[in-house]
Amino acid sequence: MAETFSTLPEELQLATSAHVKYIQSLDTRKNQYEYWLTEHLRLNGLYWGLTALHLLGHPEALPRAETIDFVLSCQHECGGFGAAPGHDAHMLSTVSAVQILALIDAFDELETRGRGKAQVGTYISNLQNRQTGTFAGDEWGEEDTRFLYGAFNALSLLGLLHLVEVDKAVDHIVACANFDGGYGVMPGAESHAGQIFTCVAALTIAGRKDLVDVERSGRWLSERQVVGGGLNGRPEKKEDVCYSWWVLSSLEMIGKTHWIDRDQLIAFILGCQDTERGGISDRPGDTVDVWHTVFGLAGLSLLEYPGLQPVDEVYCLPKSTIERVLRR
Repeated sequence: MAETFSTLPEELQLATSAHVKYIQSLDTRKNQYEYWLTEHLRLNGLYWGLTALHLLGHPEALPRAETIDFVLSCQHECGGFGAAPGHDAHMLSTVSAVQILALIDAFDELETRGRGKAQVGTYISNLQNRQTGTFAGDEWGEEDTRFLYGAFNALSLLGLLHLVEVDKAVDHIVACANFDGGYGVMPGAESHAGQIFTCVAALTIAGRKDLVDVERSGRWLSERQVVGGGLNGRPEKKEDVCYSWWVLSSLEMIGKTHWIDRDQLIAFILGCQDTERGGISDRPGDTVDVWHTVFGLAGLSLLEYPGLQPVDEVYCLPKSTIERVLRR
């Protein structure tokens, strides 16, 4: 991209300082009812906010020591992590914990003060159905390709992918593919952009991206762009900023990012930001939240918007983090 941040027109400028302050304020709202309603997302939310700050170039905006303390306070004896202290261990919370520790280079703290990498890996591997290759989210057994991707994400960051049946998991992903190039949560389920991401990213981690029908998947994903520039998650649905990540990251993995109108998508994402109080919403004029903030910023990063750190399209972490952890 030829432009620099300073030369962009006002309506196409990212409100970086406002977004940083918004994320910093999220844990100061303990007197608000909404804060406690979202306790089941606390560890996920920390990952979203911290990743957003790193992409914005402000990794120091949240205190590292307190971040580590909170993450470790969520770990159970089994090795898994709950959403907050006292919450049951779950795959999604465990993945967020691993991502946070990778992001702030704190795996050594997991070894010395937590249950250690090996115990986390055991917890995740025990959630795999060894016959079908699928993964459950927790001990109660709900299965979804989100959990399969999460397992591959966390285990690969920990260097423990060998603990699970990778080939059987890959076979399951292939069975979730549809005729239109999309993927569902399970075999026979409708195609959805979020599930395409989880399946294509898991195949990428497994080194089996060759199994993706690039032309069909690329066509289905590129058709998610609607009038106005935004992307939706499936046909006939409204556009939503979060799909700036789920759709675009998948296109990036298969080399088809150029199949969408980049400038229109940038304008749509920036039109959803609150330039005064910070944060990004799903659509222009709606209430902002940290979920749409991080995925809006990640989408802008994939679009090479100036001033943002490059994001890894597979892990949704800064490329610098992935290069350090995986020694790429």
